[in-house]
Amino acid sequence: MSNLSVFESLKSISQDYSDILMQIPEEVFQTLPPIGGWSYSEVYAHIFDASLLSLLPLEECIKGIGKEKPTAFVVKVILFFGSLPPARYKVPAILANRVKKISKTEAEDFINKFLTQLETAYGGIERASDKIKNKHPNLGYLNATQWLRFIEIHLKHHLKQLKRIEKSF
Repeated sequence: MSNLSVFESLKSISQDYSDILMQIPEEVFQTLPPIGGWSYSEVYAHIFDASLLSLLPLEECIKGIGKEKPTAFVVKVILFFGSLPPARYKVPAILANRVKKISKTEAEDFINKFLTQLETAYGGIERASDKIKNKHPNLGYLNATQWLRFIEIHLKHHLKQLKRIEKSF
C-alpha cells in the first residue's frame, strides 16, 4: 500500500470511530461490558493515546533520528497483510498504566487531536529514509512508513473489539 492510501484509510477509520462514538449512550460508554475487558471508554482512551504516541517515533524517523536496524520478517508479514494474527494481546507495560476511563467528549477530542497530528506527520513522510527506524515495544524496529501502517493495523484491530463489546450489551 502507498503512504497516501494508508493515510486516507487512517482518516476513514477515525471517522468510523467518531460515527460509532456518536451512537453510544454516555452511561454505556463508561460501563464494563458483560463479556469483560475494557469499556468503550477505555478502548477509545487506549487506541487514540497509543496512536498519538506512535506518531512520535514516526516523526523522529522523518527527522532522521533513529537507528539502522532490521525489521523482523514476521513483522514485515504483518505489515504486508495489514492485520495482527488472531490472538488476545497484552498491552505493552509502557501503555498499560495509561488506560483510563474518559468521557465521550474527551474521546472525540482525542480523535481530533490524532487527526491533526497525523496530518502534520504525514506531510513529511516522503522525506523519511527507509533505513532510519525506531523501536516499537512488541514489533521491534519500524521506519516511518511502517509506523504509519502499524497505526492503521492497530486502529482496525480495536474496531473489531468495539464490535465485540457492542454485541455483548
